Amino acid sequence: MSDTSINYIINQNLNLLQSRGIESSRFEMKVLIAHILGIEPKYLSGTRQLDDQQITQLDKMIAKRLTHCPVDKIIGHKGFYKYDFVVNRDVLSPRADTEIMVEQAVEILSGIRQPKILEFGVGSGCIILSILADLPNIRGVGIDISEKALAIADINAEKLNIAAERLTLLKAGWFDEDIMEKLTEYAPFDMILSNPPYIPDSEIAFLDDEVKKYDPLVALKGGKDGLRDYNRIITLSKDLLKSEGFLLLEAGDSLQLKEISEIAQASGLKFLKILKDLGGKERCIILKK
Repeated sequence: MSDTSINYIINQNLNLLQSRGIESSRFEMKVLIAHILGIEPKYLSGTRQLDDQQITQLDKMIAKRLTHCPVDKIIGHKGFYKYDFVVNRDVLSPRADTEIMVEQAVEILSGIRQPKILEFGVGSGCIILSILADLPNIRGVGIDISEKALAIADINAEKLNIAAERLTLLKAGWFDEDIMEKLTEYAPFDMILSNPPYIPDSEIAFLDDEVKKYDPLVALKGGKDGLRDYNRIITLSKDLLKSEGFLLLEAGDSLQLKEISEIAQASGLKFLKILKDLGGKERCIILKK
């Protein structure tokens, strides 16, 4: 009888995964197996045996991973901040680098009575929903150009028990001619947040397969210089924010943050600070009206 223990199966697949440049192969195998078993990876027992159906399911998952499909999009969910979010190929995979924006937003909004917030580019909803889940006195509006992304955000809102009256999701793009008309009904906002597309179009081809093949390109492509969407969001935010309202933006690197700061200050917004992500990289800029 062949060995079908978890430890044996993991060891049998490590070299194959590592040969495709998948560095965290052992951890990822545990995540996949735990998903099949419906438990947390930390509760896996290496001596536990998998049955034929579970092995077949795992083989299919490994085959997807070998194409560099991200683990979260294989299992259909990913942890972000304090919560867990449904994801698929219609939304950007939540990244730990973005958690600093949520942490800062929660800190600022905790001192405001019944604040209203707006997110440009909702995607899975991981940013705005994390804030709403932490602070029950907040109401939010989120827009996204993708109807499929909004459907995922709606699923995640229900999963986190965010009441419908606390969150409005709108299918809209910030370059729409009538975007101000759509949002003025809900304005002014105490805070606006966005992790917009910021990768220059010419650099898309050089991204890892996990990103360029499995994240929606509309959430990645930032125009010729990567600043196209920031210019528009800053212009809109000036009119949508309350006096003393905050604008939080994620960006790709320090140079981009410097350019965003210059654009914002030229538009009359005040620069407050830049936040570093978990890896120590400058990631998020905080501006104030």
